[in-house]
Amino acid sequence: MSLDGNLEDLGLAEVLQVISLSKKSGVLTLRSGEHEAEVVLRDGQVVRASSSMLLQSLGELLAKNAVITPVVLRKALALQQAEGFRERLGPILVKNFDVSEEAIEKVAKNRVAEVVLSLFGWTNGSFEFKTRDTVDTAYDTRLDPLQFMLNQGLNPHLLAMEGMKRQQIAKSDNLPPELSSELENIVHESETPPDDIRENVKKQLIIVDDDKPTLQAIETSMRDKGYDVCAMARSEEALAQIDTMIRDGESPTILADLIMPKMDGSGVLGGIELIELLRRNFKKLNMIIMSDFQHSEAEMKVLDMECVFILKPRRSDIAKEELFTPFIDKLTEEIGLLEQKADRTEEAVDEASQSDANNAEISSFSSVKYGTTDGASLLKSMLEELGSPDSWNSVFLSVLRFASEFLSRAVVFSVDDRVVRGVGQYGVCDGKAGHERILAITFSLDSDSMFSEPSKTLRVSTLKPSMTPVDSHIFTQLGGEVPTEVFIGPIVSNSTLIGFLYGDNTPENKPFREVEILETFLYQAGVVMERNLRIDA
Repeated sequence: MSLDGNLEDLGLAEVLQVISLSKKSGVLTLRSGEHEAEVVLRDGQVVRASSSMLLQSLGELLAKNAVITPVVLRKALALQQAEGFRERLGPILVKNFDVSEEAIEKVAKNRVAEVVLSLFGWTNGSFEFKTRDTVDTAYDTRLDPLQFMLNQGLNPHLLAMEGMKRQQIAKSDNLPPELSSELENIVHESETPPDDIRENVKKQLIIVDDDKPTLQAIETSMRDKGYDVCAMARSEEALAQIDTMIRDGESPTILADLIMPKMDGSGVLGGIELIELLRRNFKKLNMIIMSDFQHSEAEMKVLDMECVFILKPRRSDIAKEELFTPFIDKLTEEIGLLEQKADRTEEAVDEASQSDANNAEISSFSSVKYGTTDGASLLKSMLEELGSPDSWNSVFLSVLRFASEFLSRAVVFSVDDRVVRGVGQYGVCDGKAGHERILAITFSLDSDSMFSEPSKTLRVSTLKPSMTPVDSHIFTQLGGEVPTEVFIGPIVSNSTLIGFLYGDNTPENKPFREVEILETFLYQAGVVMERNLRIDA
């Protein structure tokens, strides 16, 4: 995981909370004007911090706090130099001069806390977090002004709370010289927050969706339903907000979009990433994932994490009351079921001191009728998403997501050893049952079908189906209606056929448009899939 951006867009408090929740190890670098600072985290806890504005060394701090004498400091520094700076000053003092490790740790914790808190005055600049497998040997002791790695790290969330409080009080870069009572608790206890602090607070909803029109429409509708809504477009902001609410005793329901950028920009399944982090840290949160098409593997992963999956209208259908209103009603129903299930679970735990009473079934899938919209403007952003996919499945999801802007319904097929198999779909009726029918489609590429000619030319084709036995079987699985024209787009790389995108415009049977854009996207998808094949091999 890597994370970078501007402090104007995402403040230090939010950045620290995201890293804390993900329990990552690495280095957070901040730059503001001519100044630079680094915060080192291990398993989500702050273990070291340095700033170009606060350069006092560990030895000077220990002498200032009467932990060691200036004479001992000079001897320890001389020994460190004689040994080629292979060891930090703290361990040298403990092993060779009988200095208390606890006393050194206390001074170092105070310093680390003060350095981090000083960084909350940096409201302009940039940040970058890079993960590292180990941070214990990440620095040359000659260049590290602190020369100490905390054994028990500081809680970033508590540091963030104190930092924001100081910002509000000071309204300047001048921080108070002594630690507040809250920060004393951070230094002396450094407690890890509980997995979950649940209060029976209902009608709080956090919505996360990078598509602003959809986000705003859902926010407005759910406010009208009586919910206290917090809407945001980025997972980082949502994590920080959820973390704060949980620790304040609140228990919001989370509604997140499946297809949105991951926090480090490495893929498109940002919704999966978000609920994984939340489930790891707050096990009892009610969470719902929404998407504008179905994909079995992503849906099963959502359900395995005890979350609800619900289909939402496509962007072009948000303004259509006949499509959007049923979605909002279904969403409200699902939230109500989750709250009832949580209440029943709490009652069972209170009566029997057990946690196994949560047996309510997760609601079945809903279906939404799709339309089309002008998708040409999406090509650049979708190609960027394809640049760093999580897996083959995330590429298939991207293909379906892009195709949904042009076709009423579509199916992705994989081709392996000249066997064609249904993989994913959108727009097929009957919800989950329709998706299962797609997975049941399997046929030989050598058989006569509407895929025969595109498989030879490796070019996008729009054609009238000839109704071979294979074609008849496919249309039966799609629901029985035979379209007047179909779209067949081979997914190809280096002349190797990897899959197909099938599409049609039933029931309206509108003419296909902007086929060239679809062809460009499918070519790029093939390149990415081929690269994944080489990596997996």
